[in-house]
Amino acid sequence: MNYDLFISESVAAGHPDKICDQISDSILDAALKDDPKSRVAVETMVTTNQVFLAGEITSKSKIKYEEIARNVIKDLGYINSEWGFFDGSNISINIHQQSPDISIGVDDGGAGDQGMMFGYAVDETPELMPLPITLAHRLVEKMDETRTKKTMPYLRPDGKSEVSILYEKGVPKSLRSIILAVPHDQKISREKLEKDLYKFVVLPVINKYGFEKPEEKFIVNGTGKWEIGGPASDTGVTGRKIIVDTYGGMGRVGGGCFSGKDPSKVDRSAAYAARFIAKNIVAHKMAKRCEVQIAYVIGHKEPIGKAIETFGTETVDKQKIEKFAWGLLDLSVGGIIKTLDLRRPIYLKTAAYGHFGRNIFPWEKVVK
Repeated sequence: MNYDLFISESVAAGHPDKICDQISDSILDAALKDDPKSRVAVETMVTTNQVFLAGEITSKSKIKYEEIARNVIKDLGYINSEWGFFDGSNISINIHQQSPDISIGVDDGGAGDQGMMFGYAVDETPELMPLPITLAHRLVEKMDETRTKKTMPYLRPDGKSEVSILYEKGVPKSLRSIILAVPHDQKISREKLEKDLYKFVVLPVINKYGFEKPEEKFIVNGTGKWEIGGPASDTGVTGRKIIVDTYGGMGRVGGGCFSGKDPSKVDRSAAYAARFIAKNIVAHKMAKRCEVQIAYVIGHKEPIGKAIETFGTETVDKQKIEKFAWGLLDLSVGGIIKTLDLRRPIYLKTAAYGHFGRNIFPWEKVVK
């Protein structure tokens, strides 16, 4: 960690890409609910008054694709046709069965694809996550809450945050700036929007993490106003927010996204396993900062490689760290799925505000 200033961003649950992630993961949950061995790889794309579903599913579950998509859109607050996207928008479904060439290896417990995955943890927040992405997530989460609870009823779905943190020798020292973007009703002035966001969103979040105010900047809607958000102004696609979903750019990320994929896809399950290992190393104070890499070959059960980096912050011998880490769970595909209990409908909640740093997920558990 050699940066003096580090910046991370997050997006609201109603952001177009996140709409897609949540539809894809809702379909995954529906498949796993009645058939835990379902194979799912679903992509969603949204644009003005259009939703496109595509991918491969092999499942005994009866999945109501259109109903699922409309419910997600409605729950996110897109209920006004004047916004150019709502729960009555057109839906196109193009989903077929998984390729038999892939299922040959997966049926025997092998990885659903090749690739490398990373997990990361650092002791600068209680969540053992980097501070910039943690604040960014909590800001958009709070912003969504003020809309749904009618504290700021004039806000519309969609939105983004960006947080700048000043570091000194790898340790957070100050909060430099906060940038928020959120669409709103036409009648609301910029002055009221800024005042309300600062009072109801910014202060409750940053006070919890020990900050009183941003030292340099608080910017809302950089162009001055934002009235129409969502897919009418920005096409969304599943899996396009990999950095938001992981560590805000501070830790390395693997080659694949998470949402819409069942746990036989190691892009997802092994990334969760790597976070589980990294978090436990830091939680047990074996290092202040840790990154874990695992790599797999399609159709093979065991990883072809694994490694740990502690960036010179380790407090015990590295051999002791490795013995502890590799003993935490069986890193075969089946071992990860069993230990973390991943064949359950738990994935919709991962699809907004990050996949890591929230204790509602099994890969966030700290072992005794």
